[in-house]
Amino acid sequence: MKLPLFFLLLAVMLSSGGCGAPGGERRSLEPDFNTENHPAQESWNMTLYLTDAGIRKGSVKAGHAAEYRNREKNTYYLDRGVTVVFYGRKGNPPTTIRADKAVIHENQDIDASGNVVVTAGNNTVIRTAYLRRTAKDAMIRSNRHVTITREDGTIQGQGFESDQSLKRYRIFQGSGEGLIK
Repeated sequence: MKLPLFFLLLAVMLSSGGCGAPGGERRSLEPDFNTENHPAQESWNMTLYLTDAGIRKGSVKAGHAAEYRNREKNTYYLDRGVTVVFYGRKGNPPTTIRADKAVIHENQDIDASGNVVVTAGNNTVIRTAYLRRTAKDAMIRSNRHVTITREDGTIQGQGFESDQSLKRYRIFQGSGEGLIK
């Protein structure tokens, strides 16, 4: 899934809050201010809707967001509870990623960490400490311990990869219990 408007919408959202007093004088950054070590922009309790040609493709919510600009790249650090929702095609239920924090990279890859829980409309729940959702192929991957729970059983392992809708996944070094019909 492409998220071409994500960075535009996040930039508008972050810049709309402003840092100065209402009606007060706006100051620009000092010429020697280093935005590699300090956020260029911040926002609190933000919600961002991702659209493509007027169709909602997803949303991002976070208690806090900070944009860092490093060598022509923008990276967004989200924390204080992050929820990312990707809506399915043709009205399919969404896939939701919840985590303590996340990083959104310039190429739109998302790294989520801290109590990561991924749910999908097919009643699949994935729990792990870290995962990466790559924008190029809309895949979700982790190299950490993972627990995948479905109606027919629970599988644990060290690492996994899955399509975004959690319909097809592979678990590495797996073990678990299941219902045999």
